[in-house]
Amino acid sequence: MRDLETRELRYFVTVAEELHFGRAAERLGIAQPPLSRAIRQLEQRLGARLLDRDRRGVALTDAGRVLLREARVALDAVTAAAHRTRRAADPNRPLVLVTKAGASHELLQRLLDAVAAEPDVPRVEVLLCEVGEQAGLLRDGQADVAIMHRPFDDLTGFDTEDLVVEGQVAILPAAHPLAARSQLTLADVSDVPDLPIARWPRLDGTYPAGPGPEVRTQSQLAQLVALGRTLLVIPASSRAWQWPEHVAVPVVDAPEVTTVLAWPASSRSPAVAALIRSAADLYAAP
Repeated sequence: MRDLETRELRYFVTVAEELHFGRAAERLGIAQPPLSRAIRQLEQRLGARLLDRDRRGVALTDAGRVLLREARVALDAVTAAAHRTRRAADPNRPLVLVTKAGASHELLQRLLDAVAAEPDVPRVEVLLCEVGEQAGLLRDGQADVAIMHRPFDDLTGFDTEDLVVEGQVAILPAAHPLAARSQLTLADVSDVPDLPIARWPRLDGTYPAGPGPEVRTQSQLAQLVALGRTLLVIPASSRAWQWPEHVAVPVVDAPEVTTVLAWPASSRSPAVAALIRSAADLYAAP
């Protein structure tokens, strides 16, 4: 069997994500018939049915779910190879540090000040993203290192350096009765009839069940909290984006969160290694 091609992997991933050949074809900018033929040929070559098709729509088979997972990894690797090669060809390129918008300004500033004093670390460019996007930006080579949070972020395939461990707080509308409390428990905030917890997408893009609003950006979340429609529980340092209409209350029994620096385990960059050493020295100090 000849090797799989990136084109056909992209075709399959798009169909698997859309679960609709028409929408997938439109997204890919091709006609539907050649897309359908390409998927059938891929199934024949692999000797496996990847999709179940009937009048109700399209669904992934077990084999299709495996290929979707593996194809995403393979396509990320191809994209990363191109990004990293182009950037390695530029001797003056900065290191790219990605972090979610709203992460601790103090932590980020301390880190940038520390690496700026290191002669072996080139200029650092900060790339801001939404919650959970750091992993993808590391994997596809758009970033060299990321500030992430264990256990919330996907750290698969990355090496990490622990920076700080902290508790969590509930972000509440200032006018809500719970905002007057000096501390809360998870039981206090898990089932508030008029203030359901906001729901972030899981790593696979689906949302957990629940009455809370589905959110994708911190600006959405901030607005909904200010309007009295939701609450959330987040690491204490992530309250940097807190609005005047919000109140942060410690959640005393919430699991601790570890802020880490993460980078691809395959990285051999001396500049990345120097940045990690600088950060480790900074946060090992009293």
